[in-house]
Amino acid sequence: MTIDNQQNQDTKHPSLEERQRVGELSSGMGLGGLKQQKLDERYLRMARIWAENSYCVRRQVGALVVKDKMIISDGYNGTPTGFENICEDENNVSKPYVLHAEANAITKLARSNNNSDGATIYITASPCIECAKLIIQAGIKRVVYGEKYRLTDGIELLERAGIEVIFMDCDKVATDEKG
Repeated sequence: MTIDNQQNQDTKHPSLEERQRVGELSSGMGLGGLKQQKLDERYLRMARIWAENSYCVRRQVGALVVKDKMIISDGYNGTPTGFENICEDENNVSKPYVLHAEANAITKLARSNNNSDGATIYITASPCIECAKLIIQAGIKRVVYGEKYRLTDGIELLERAGIEVIFMDCDKVATDEKG
């Protein structure tokens, strides 16, 4: 699938020569593609910062749902509202009722006046199959994630559903911005 950038019809599009001169076609991306990539990197970094809100010890995951360049929901992995903020048991195993970041972000939308039709979700880790099902049902059309997980069934289900899936290495995104 391709990235669909909506631009004002009055906007002048650069010529092929102008784009080649600035080297934007060498990467296979036009002006809109480079802009979208930079936005993706920034939102993914923001999701990584948001993950720091998690009380989970083993792994902190963050998610942002973005629509029309606005963050409409956020989430991080943790226990349901009203539960103690302890994600792992005495054996360092996640408790069965811990919610994933994506599930928290999507269910938060259900309590708001926003909807996620056509939105992008930025997640610091690849979604599991259960979260992939929620993403599909929420009408989210793009998934950008920053860490690969040993299981790939969630990613495979998203791709099967025709959702655009983009991996951006979180560590590389963080270092690229610094230097």
